[in-house]
Amino acid sequence: MHVLDYIIFVVYMLAMLGVGYYFFKKNKTAEDFYVSGRNMSSWHIGLSVVATDVGGGFSIGLGGLGFTMGLSGSWMLFTGLLGAWLSAVFLIPKVSELGHKHKFFTFPQLFEHYYSARVALLAGIISAIGYIGFTSSQVLAGAKLASATIEGLNLQTALIVMGLIAVIYTAIGGLKAVIYTDTIQWTILILGLVFIGIPMAYHAVGGYDAIKSSLAPEYLSLTNITGYQIFNWAITIIPIWFVGMTLYQRIYASKGEKEAKKAWLIAGVFEWPIMAFMGVSLGLLAKVAANQGMFAGITDANGMDSEMGLPILLATILPIGLMGLMLSSYFSAILSTADSCLMAASGNIVTDILAKFSKKEMTHKKELQLSQIVTLIVGVFAILLASQMQNVLELMLYSYAFMVSGLFVPVIGALFWKKSHPIAAFWSMLSGGTTTIFLILTKNQLPLGIQLPQHLDANAYGITVSLLVFVILSIYHSNKIKLQHGI
Repeated sequence: MHVLDYIIFVVYMLAMLGVGYYFFKKNKTAEDFYVSGRNMSSWHIGLSVVATDVGGGFSIGLGGLGFTMGLSGSWMLFTGLLGAWLSAVFLIPKVSELGHKHKFFTFPQLFEHYYSARVALLAGIISAIGYIGFTSSQVLAGAKLASATIEGLNLQTALIVMGLIAVIYTAIGGLKAVIYTDTIQWTILILGLVFIGIPMAYHAVGGYDAIKSSLAPEYLSLTNITGYQIFNWAITIIPIWFVGMTLYQRIYASKGEKEAKKAWLIAGVFEWPIMAFMGVSLGLLAKVAANQGMFAGITDANGMDSEMGLPILLATILPIGLMGLMLSSYFSAILSTADSCLMAASGNIVTDILAKFSKKEMTHKKELQLSQIVTLIVGVFAILLASQMQNVLELMLYSYAFMVSGLFVPVIGALFWKKSHPIAAFWSMLSGGTTTIFLILTKNQLPLGIQLPQHLDANAYGITVSLLVFVILSIYHSNKIKLQHGI
């Protein structure tokens, strides 16, 4: 990159840190830090939701899908649209009122309300683990982009630099800093893709005729996908809209139910078709560029990591100045998810775990300081975890799967089934989450060499186990209570 690109990029990063510092001076309580004082508007919340959900992992990951399968990769975010609208209709009306009435900060506090403190503690642990992993995936996405576009920067150094920037402004600024920077970052990303990335990549590869001649026909089709793949995405991504800590924080941060529902509708439209087709189109154009030999001397086009296609394309085609703007656009996406996930993990640890073992009431100032310190520590750990991983989309989807398989069934039960029981919820979470992780680690192979169908995601089995355990134990304890009362 040229010195001008570096200047633009550094100014952008300093601006993000400046927003964090501004709200560091404004935050007075943990309520300010974790739920923005509960007075955010629908557009700020909506843009923050979509910036969080379609951040670095999906931006870089979608580019990878476009590189390997073409336009059909966009169906991944169609499941995000469904999840957003379903939760707007069924979840928000129940959760928004409760959150404002009881001053909730986190998703597991809902479990304590419906079930017990023991269930909430386990939910907090599961959620924290999932979001630490998800934060790591975003840091890895940023490092991949930086190492591919900045000459002489290796992946490990990029991890440290990108990670610390996100961690510092999040730790000092809290959720309000996250939401406002998300709005800025999402705007930069959309403008960067629409007016810089896509037009210049399209022109660089030679237009539509060159695209058609360089790719197999299925790359330009929306049917280059199996039903199993859509099902696996759906069963992982749709439920996250019902269990995602980042989303509950924004429901609580909204002024009320009406604003929250509007925000979710806005987020759904931005997910699909807008961001979905932008992301896979750039990945597809990177594939064309690789086929045309544009990456010769940079990397082996045949053996390259598909997620590196998009960053290398941008580094190859963009002129001085625009490279810095486009790089800032993608880092916007990455940081907008990393900061939100970091806030979620920190909130779980402080509110749902540490608070359960603390016997002393803290002052607002002490509680705020603890929140900032924990956020910093969690962020550093996420950077270390990212240094051990290679694939952004894989790490992100595994983090999703772990939370979904453990938490989805109990939250649906709490909100919509009167027979739901705390013991059932506890063992449902434990069995669902551990089943998914076990199958991921063993690649769907059970003891005694039994092999489960490979085309189904491990998360499908985890949710099934969670559902069976939840229903059986809830009915058992419901009948037991009836017998005790002679009903």
